[in-house]
Amino acid sequence: MATTYRVKEAAALLGVSDDTMRRWLDHGDLPTTRDDAGRLAVDGAALAAFARDRGAGPPEVLSGGTSARNRFTGLVTAVTCDKVMAEVEMQCGPFTVVSLMSTRSVEALGLAPGSLAVAVVKATTVIVGTPRAVDGTP
Repeated sequence: MATTYRVKEAAALLGVSDDTMRRWLDHGDLPTTRDDAGRLAVDGAALAAFARDRGAGPPEVLSGGTSARNRFTGLVTAVTCDKVMAEVEMQCGPFTVVSLMSTRSVEALGLAPGSLAVAVVKATTVIVGTPRAVDGTP
């Protein structure tokens, strides 16, 4: 069975308002269907393709190349430092990214709340999970 999302859910997944999602649907940017209750729904695979195709890459603010493809441009929202280590929190669109680094790195980069930064992620392990249904079934 294909996964479908109600308009409100699809909008939340893309980080847009319900009105924006409805305009896209009315314009035919995404195919719609009806769920079992007769409500307007969007196919999950079509929504994923739409998000991938429409997703604007972050503005390129790094000066050099890198092998990491996962870049999240955002605003630094908090910096907590002790003598050696620091925690830097960023808001990158609808996502919060937290990085642990040396206090020396924070100072060298001039990171402070309100500054623009790019979180570059290259991980050998990325854990992916799926939500459980309300009744506890997978």
